Amino acid sequence: MSQQKRVSVRDVMANTYVVVDGLKTVHDGIVLAKEHRVKALVVEKRSDDDEFGIVLMNDIAKKVLARNRSPQRTNIYEIMTKPALCVDPNMNVKYCARLFERFGISRAPVIEDGRVIGMVSYNNIVVNGMLGLD
Repeated sequence: MSQQKRVSVRDVMANTYVVVDGLKTVHDGIVLAKEHRVKALVVEKRSDDDEFGIVLMNDIAKKVLARNRSPQRTNIYEIMTKPALCVDPNMNVKYCARLFERFGISRAPVIEDGRVIGMVSYNNIVVNGMLGLD
């Protein structure tokens, strides 16, 4: 009987992420995303009892560009998904992939002790995680 290696979200997550204030404009968010080469922005909590939000670049395309809204006049909070579905760094990647499939998402912030420590996506799971499962 073969023992399969356990790969956690921490093992595959990207350490490059951007946390942004929801009051920033979409234009500011695009600049930050381009500068840091990320495909999603984590929207910070407004208070300790609040939750993180998330904005993907396809959210900007669908909710701003396609609707002919001005990126300079649209705030991040207006188009974000909140609460963001967040994952624990110790979660097994196979359960993370199941969670993504079940909720129809492709990436999520990784949260430890109430703060963002990374981002995980299907790409991270496949490219960085599946080879470790052999």
